[in-house]
Amino acid sequence: MKETVVSGIRSTGKLHLGNYYGAVKNFIKMQDEYNCYFFIADWHSLTTHPTPENLHGNIKNVVVDYLACGLDPEKSTIYVQSDVPEIIELYLYLNMNAYLGELERATSFKDKVRSSPDNVNAGLLTYPVLMAADILIHKATKVPVGKDQEQHLEMARTFGNRFNRLYNQEYFPEPYAFSYTDKLVKVPGLDGKGKMGKSEGDANCIYLSDTPEAIRKKVSRAVTDGGPTEENQQKPEAIQNLFDLMKIVSTEDTLTHFDDLYNKMAIRYGDFKKQLAEDMVIATEPMRQRINDIANDNAYLQKVVRLGAEKARESAQRTIKEVRELIGFKSF
Repeated sequence: MKETVVSGIRSTGKLHLGNYYGAVKNFIKMQDEYNCYFFIADWHSLTTHPTPENLHGNIKNVVVDYLACGLDPEKSTIYVQSDVPEIIELYLYLNMNAYLGELERATSFKDKVRSSPDNVNAGLLTYPVLMAADILIHKATKVPVGKDQEQHLEMARTFGNRFNRLYNQEYFPEPYAFSYTDKLVKVPGLDGKGKMGKSEGDANCIYLSDTPEAIRKKVSRAVTDGGPTEENQQKPEAIQNLFDLMKIVSTEDTLTHFDDLYNKMAIRYGDFKKQLAEDMVIATEPMRQRINDIANDNAYLQKVVRLGAEKARESAQRTIKEVRELIGFKSF
């Protein structure tokens, strides 16, 4: 019997290179070896975007991008989170045994409180519980997540194990981080600070659907410095981020060439960025073409989402039925 994999992407817009190289590229391999559930996390998106301008459009963009990347709805289950109401029911049960102190200690919650003090809502506080429900509803054992989500995954294990102890059943298995590589991939953004992410602004991201012109413009504006002042010096974060991006999309020879130039204090950032942009254009070209084709086929998209909801609910309804019985809910 195949192990179950669950992973989701928030429905706040289109997929970017960070999504693709950090997760989706591995999803394509996983769907041939595991029982995979890939969902668009539209409920999660409301924690930071409670009044989205185009929620449906954002969901469609992510579905299209998933399919364009190579996910096969016949091999895996691709669904919209809000099409599976059983997730919310499990979220409720898990919330009853999630403690305020442990939720307040979550690093992501503390970060959001600092960055958005005017939007500290209950959904933000219980975000790890909803994430746990997403995973446990399918009794998944493998979850492809980035390093910033590892604490949430640890909390999912905590909530599942706590449920098992409370009801004296080894019901929920323990989910663990999973990647085809030795370490989880973190794709840096263009702002010189941290990972690529839409929350940092569109200028920080290279979207899979970006035109070649948009990619070149964004890369040309990426943060750099005045250049190295001595040979073989350590690269500052902003420069290292750009080299890390080149390592992902360029050939090894190209990376070595510019690394040598940097170490010899001979690098010209204009040439470096131009090469990086062209390699990004080449890397995204196949997906960009498929995105344009799939986005215009509404009948196909409706079929994919409907099929995904049916398969996801079949699994979720089975779990909720068993969870209700364990808790003690019975029909008269």
